[in-house]
Amino acid sequence: MFVEAAGGFIYPLGICSFIAVFLVVERFLALRPGRTLPAALAAHLADPDKNPRPRALAASTGGRILAYHLRTQPEPEQLKAYAQFELSRLERGLFLLDTVVGAAPLIGLLGTVFGLFMLFPEAGLPKAEDLTHGVGLALTTTIIGLFIAIPSLLFSNALARRVESISARINLLVERILALRDKLGTATAAPAPDAAAPLKTTPPPPPSASVPVPAKPAAPAETPAATATTQPPGFTPPRPRKLEFELKPLPAPPNPARRPR
Repeated sequence: MFVEAAGGFIYPLGICSFIAVFLVVERFLALRPGRTLPAALAAHLADPDKNPRPRALAASTGGRILAYHLRTQPEPEQLKAYAQFELSRLERGLFLLDTVVGAAPLIGLLGTVFGLFMLFPEAGLPKAEDLTHGVGLALTTTIIGLFIAIPSLLFSNALARRVESISARINLLVERILALRDKLGTATAAPAPDAAAPLKTTPPPPPSASVPVPAKPAAPAETPAATATTQPPGFTPPRPRKLEFELKPLPAPPNPARRPR
């Protein structure tokens, strides 16, 4: 009886209710901790030495991000971009739920206007049957539209809050992966020697043996004969002359007091 009073508007309102129920159930199942960030994966990233890596990485959002990192070794910006892509998958279908929240009351309002329009015939007063049907259509469509929109709005806000919480945890996951990669990258191991190439080793000298140091050749001593200048026979060197100087007294200056007459 209640559904029949809505007339033809019950079909779009029924479609809105089916979409809302399907999206709410599907998103709550998809946003479970086991499908987004399992406890085993969080424990592995917290202490990789003690906790083994989970096998089914593709079954969760965080596992797919870690598998992408292990498979391609991307740059930090590429890993963050892939994490944003995975977060966008978590919001899949939520825009339809927001559409139902806005469309269901409008459909109910359209039924209300249509029911009130039926109350005013072209001529004369409306009949009792038409009056009852118009008022019932106006009230029924409004009630059904609000009955669909109000719960859909509550579940939409709850799902949006859960997506925000998962997004924060995924961002921490990405930062933890980058921190582990930087930590492992700082400890660079020495390159392994080539097995095909033989190793050349030089045995160390014995501790008691001493390495002889070659002595420098002594310079030949200079003899007087070698330094003396060779002279022809019968040559007598000249004697040095002795310079003598005689000091003579200077003449006395004339007396200025005695003038010649």
